[in-house]
Amino acid sequence: MIVLRPAAAGLPSVTMWLKPNRTLSRRSLRRLIVVLVALALTTAGLGAWQGNVFAPLFALVESVAMTCALRAAWRAGERSERITLDASSLEVQSLPGRSCRRFQSYWVRVLLEPGDGRHCLLLSSHGHRLEIGAFLTERERVELSGKLMVLLAEFNGQPQKQNLGCKT
Repeated sequence: MIVLRPAAAGLPSVTMWLKPNRTLSRRSLRRLIVVLVALALTTAGLGAWQGNVFAPLFALVESVAMTCALRAAWRAGERSERITLDASSLEVQSLPGRSCRRFQSYWVRVLLEPGDGRHCLLLSSHGHRLEIGAFLTERERVELSGKLMVLLAEFNGQPQKQNLGCKT
């Protein structure tokens, strides 16, 4: 998901937030875990009633493992990137790690390169490269590359290339 916050009056900068798409809220995740644990324990109770005395123990182990896996997946969805662009610099801050990379906006090139079955969106400047938006979908990465190219051209005062059709 790409959230664009345009420049405000007096602040000549644009901020973009890149966040992975989520379908569940924290409350919905808790409900899902409760339902799955209840189903596992109910099934284990039926198994124990039919003579399988180890079924509840395995259901508890499965429930703990499933809860840990879902929480790990939820935490992975909390990562995000903030891109701040102004006339002199482009800054990419990775959250929650707080790592920050800064490039001079005039020299930044936006590259969309194929790799590992998907396109990688790279920022390149002075021999340094940084992949951004790895958690975005393919279409979102293509959209982001276009937005970044347009914003960089606007901030650097470069004319936009227009696709002029040939008339014959």
